Amino acid sequence: MPEIVCDTSPIQYLYQLGLLHLLPALGTSVVIPPAVELELLTGKTLGVDLPDLDELGWLSVRPPFSRPAVPLVHDLGPGETEVLMLGLESPGAVLVLDDALARRIAETLKIPFTGTLGVLVDGKKSGLIPAIRPLLDQLQELRFRVSAAARSAVLTLAGEDS
Repeated sequence: MPEIVCDTSPIQYLYQLGLLHLLPALGTSVVIPPAVELELLTGKTLGVDLPDLDELGWLSVRPPFSRPAVPLVHDLGPGETEVLMLGLESPGAVLVLDDALARRIAETLKIPFTGTLGVLVDGKKSGLIPAIRPLLDQLQELRFRVSAAARSAVLTLAGEDS
């Protein structure tokens, strides 16, 4: 199992689904950078349904120790930028990112990544959750955007395409 470096939105959505426990179950450790910590704390202060980070004993905060050459992209937020930096510094880690631009950069940099939907598929394949279809419905109610094609692909990967 790899180390997981997680961005803000997967933590938010997995928490809102009651499935945040999937992250430590699927990785050797779960790390967030300070920018993600700040986004989560700020969101919680603003009333967003987010976890209390002090209660997540399995989660650690680790700042990037250098500023490797992450492409300068103006549309990339600080959380995604620091997740990518940690990914460059942590060979073998898997990034958990939902942002399309961040995922394209991770792919360009050859850093393994997945997203909230990938975590759900891995959770299903590991026997940690019984079904994904109802979770996709819940995610859409939470305003998580899932295209029809992505929904179909996820259900196929989860063996629920019938």
